Amino acid sequence: MERTHYVSELSTQMDGKEVVLAGWAHEIRETAKITFLLLRDSTGIVQVIGKKGEVAGDIIKAMSVPKESVLLVKGIVKVNKEAKKGFEIIPKKVENLNPLSMQIPFEVTGKVPADIDVRLNYRYIDLRRAHTSSIFKIESTVLNTFNSFFASKRFVQIRTPTIISEASEGGADLFKVEYFERPAYLAQSPQLYKQLAIIGGLDKVFMSVPVFRAEKSNTVYHLTEITQMDIEMAFADADDAIKYLTDSFTAMLKAVKENNSAGVETLGLKLDIPKVTTVTYTDAIKKLKSKGYKIEFGHDFSKEHEKGISDVFGDAVVVKDYPASVRAFYSMPKEDNPELTESFDLIYKGFEISSGAKRIHLPDLLLKSLSRKGIDPKGFEFYINAFRCGAPPHAGWSIGLERFVMCITGLNNIREAALFPRDRKRITP
Repeated sequence: MERTHYVSELSTQMDGKEVVLAGWAHEIRETAKITFLLLRDSTGIVQVIGKKGEVAGDIIKAMSVPKESVLLVKGIVKVNKEAKKGFEIIPKKVENLNPLSMQIPFEVTGKVPADIDVRLNYRYIDLRRAHTSSIFKIESTVLNTFNSFFASKRFVQIRTPTIISEASEGGADLFKVEYFERPAYLAQSPQLYKQLAIIGGLDKVFMSVPVFRAEKSNTVYHLTEITQMDIEMAFADADDAIKYLTDSFTAMLKAVKENNSAGVETLGLKLDIPKVTTVTYTDAIKKLKSKGYKIEFGHDFSKEHEKGISDVFGDAVVVKDYPASVRAFYSMPKEDNPELTESFDLIYKGFEISSGAKRIHLPDLLLKSLSRKGIDPKGFEFYINAFRCGAPPHAGWSIGLERFVMCITGLNNIREAALFPRDRKRITP
């Protein structure tokens, strides 16, 4: 079996050329004299037409298969102005590579809507829908652009552990696992380890890693397993990190717009590249209160507040200088006001998609911050000791891949942006 072309590679200039295609039977329509087969591969759909008297009867019979049968089609490209693409395929061979042995659970063409739980139960079928596959092609562009952007800036790509001995960020939202004779946890974040890489002298690092949050939440905004795109950089402050955040954010959106035009059209998106506005936490609180939102200084932003920030300041907003009370223990206090930290979030279309900060690199200050958060420093001894060995000032951030893609594609449920989502109830397929 040798496929010679994808559907997207065919054109009217190939009139009379023999090609071999492979894909799925998207639609079949039969009349007394003609059988129409729409063959779909990962790049598009083409019409295969079998006319009695022009195509052998056994080939026409082979075209009469259940929808979603997986086929190999050898045929001739023929120009036809009435065909949707301006050409069609006259078959010389149609082979059913794996006859169906169970019923397809829902209509892939989208003519009959399917419930999200049904689609997720049969994600391998759902991916055949153009709508769904477009989401993950966009997600691939985002991830590839993130990697290429930071590789081009001389960042070093690293991998960090998934199994850890203590909470990365404090708190109780951890998945406990048995690790030989001792307890361990699935990582909430690569935070501590990317900092150790900076202390080790790698200077600038980036990574894309799975992280796990045992939040007992059933909302459309949360998953228990997500992918984080992280960076960390030495001899840097919050403003340096924000610059890399906004530049890479813009680069990823531009790449989607340039490389996923078909998917953007399929999803019915109007993808603009927003200008990023930067505001302080204090100013954001004042503005929200002036607009009637119920929030006080020292409170973290709720989903309603995040949407309000986008309504007030625009689609892309960096909020910086959060109070220490609502940030992780490793966030550096501001010199002129220790109650505030050199920390920031990026809010896009009403959702926080990224969080970052300049980190505490002074061990005594780190111990005080842990104690203030009620965290036992004994569990972080390896981490604190690293800072006693000459830790440079450093800063970094992370972007939640699935949430970012959810915002780009206008999805209403983050599960749609995870290939095989994991939530409080779903652990298969």
